[in-house]
Amino acid sequence: MSMLTALRRPQLLIRAAQFGAREYRRDRHLQRLLGYGALPRPAAAILRLMDIERTLNDQRNSDDAGYALAQHVDVLIAMMGEAQLLRSARSDAAT
Repeated sequence: MSMLTALRRPQLLIRAAQFGAREYRRDRHLQRLLGYGALPRPAAAILRLMDIERTLNDQRNSDDAGYALAQHVDVLIAMMGEAQLLRSARSDAAT
């Protein structure tokens, strides 16, 4: 979780992802990003998504012609959605 909070991205990307995270559906969104098959647990999914996001952010920073803004927002949405699932699982375990 600390790795997620340490991310610094443009405010427009974050706001778009926050808006999209309201409609996050793990089975649909995560499979599209990570591939079909068994879904990993939220913590493992976040780590994989962070690797994808890091690559996309490097492309964005280097003005790479292959950079896909929509994909970057999708990955950020999934990261936020998985983080929310992880937080709620931890709070359920604490009670």
